[in-house]
Amino acid sequence: MADVDIPEVTDFLAEHAPFAAVPREELDRLGRRLTVRYARRGTHLMSVGKGNDEVFVVRSGAVQITDENGSLVERGGEGTGFGTTALGGSPSRFDVVAIEDCLLFVMSSEVFRELADHHPAVRDFFSEQREARLRHALVSLPQQDRHSAVLQTRLRDLLRRDPITTTGGATIREAAELMAREQVSSLLVVEGDRLTGIVTDRDLRTRVLAAGLETTQPVSAIMTPDPVTASPDALAMELILEMTSRNIHHMPVVEGRRPLGMLTSTDLMRLERANPIHLVGDVAKAKDLAALVLLSQRLPRIVDQLVHEDATADGIGRIVTAVGDAIEKRLITLAEQGLGPPPVPYAWIVLGSQARLEQGPGSDQDNALVLSDEVAPEQLEWFESLASFVVEGLVACGYPRCPGGIMASNPEWRQPLRDWKRMFARWINEPTPEAVLRSAIFFDLRLVHGERSLVNALHAHVAALAPRSGRFLAHLARNAAHNEPPLGFFRGFVLERKGEHKDRLDLKRGGVHAIVEIARVQSLSKGLPQVNTLSRISAAANAGALAPETAADLHDAFEFIRYVRLLHQARQLREGQDCDSFVSPDELSSFEKRHLRDAFHIVRSAQQTVVQSYPLGFVT
Repeated sequence: MADVDIPEVTDFLAEHAPFAAVPREELDRLGRRLTVRYARRGTHLMSVGKGNDEVFVVRSGAVQITDENGSLVERGGEGTGFGTTALGGSPSRFDVVAIEDCLLFVMSSEVFRELADHHPAVRDFFSEQREARLRHALVSLPQQDRHSAVLQTRLRDLLRRDPITTTGGATIREAAELMAREQVSSLLVVEGDRLTGIVTDRDLRTRVLAAGLETTQPVSAIMTPDPVTASPDALAMELILEMTSRNIHHMPVVEGRRPLGMLTSTDLMRLERANPIHLVGDVAKAKDLAALVLLSQRLPRIVDQLVHEDATADGIGRIVTAVGDAIEKRLITLAEQGLGPPPVPYAWIVLGSQARLEQGPGSDQDNALVLSDEVAPEQLEWFESLASFVVEGLVACGYPRCPGGIMASNPEWRQPLRDWKRMFARWINEPTPEAVLRSAIFFDLRLVHGERSLVNALHAHVAALAPRSGRFLAHLARNAAHNEPPLGFFRGFVLERKGEHKDRLDLKRGGVHAIVEIARVQSLSKGLPQVNTLSRISAAANAGALAPETAADLHDAFEFIRYVRLLHQARQLREGQDCDSFVSPDELSSFEKRHLRDAFHIVRSAQQTVVQSYPLGFVT
């Protein structure tokens, strides 16, 4: 560095993050490899869309950084660094302008790469900037490829009239007359200004007419007390999720306990995105497998609509899962109608993405049966018939068989509770790489139908054993760290090199699945009950297994990668193709490419945290 005092450079760098973490002698060497550049006020140092191969540090003066939309990202003075996101010629996502005369220290990409390789603190410092930008991207994402904000409508803005109410002491006849007069399908039952119950036209049919109940009885005799309610500040998307998962068609909107009005599935039809509610209801009434097959064919259109509106990836996953749950439950009910009542209590459980409420289009089926310990050998045939009917029915409805055979039709996954407990104890207490890899999916399980106590007992068993087995957790951690994000250092994405997905980007293995595995190991390490990945991340942070900043970053990365994958899958659905997670870079917008890189960097950083948390060196 000509005409510059090296000790002065070293002193300056040592006073500013992240260089303060670098030893003095290395800062001296770094100083000799820097150049100095002067920029007059108004000079554009970086421009959106243009490549860059240098990293800058402001020695004096000030710069302003704005994004591609012109929004202010940062104003920085002495010590401000920029340029790392566009290294290697990648198009810059930011404009950087000198707002004062500036003196800049400049290092080449080669120098910065060596520094970041040898000093994680430097790498992590600039990664944090990347993570903050990803969060900014998620905020602006709805404006990129989505056409309206109907699902972001507040419920208070959907209310069209004041609530129609009655009291618990009114007669059933009076309530029915009021409903007819007001032309509504439900009434809110109040005591003063407090909601106490709800009565629907279905209640009048099933609890009065069908039961032969006198209409002089009080309406409190047939109402649903303390109904599920929604906040007026909740979003339409949240209401759809709640009504779909519960298969209900009326939702009181309350402030505190004071009713503001009623929203129904008919009201939501105005949004043109409420089809899942009706689909779940229709599935529950399907009379046979043929009817279920026809109904299941409506799901791809719903997914396509939701993806291209303003639904989140998490919301879409929950809706797709709710439909899958409804189909599975109806198949079980149809099977029981044909087979007769079960000989002993049982629990039908789902595993993997469906258990995590993260099912997507084209997901295969993963299920199992937990039987009461009272089951006798001669009763096993009933459960074999049940499993065969449901598994075959799911195939007919578009849910392929699990390639690994993890289905209730496989006798290995149709066991009494005591045998399930033994299997989990063996996986946890005597782990081997192959066994843990094969069994990991079973640590994501959820009841769909049957005896909840059987599943609760299994969850409690796992929660008691897992935190105490360091070897088991180390194996899980190794699996989580093994799925490397498809990202090269300053080189863009790493694409598949051969096979049918050659030259495509795998969003699942080192993206979605890597985050799922990170969340799983950190959650199990604390014996937490959550199964959904985002819930696991939050719970792990609350329990101290993840730093709050890491949890927030993983949350954003998981949402963004899944959203990009859903866009890809929606395109495949429209073109009649099978859905997968392999995306051609040509499909991706520059916005998606830039922020996918940020998301993958977050995954890589979280994996390094996992590696440091567990003694992977002792796992063989």
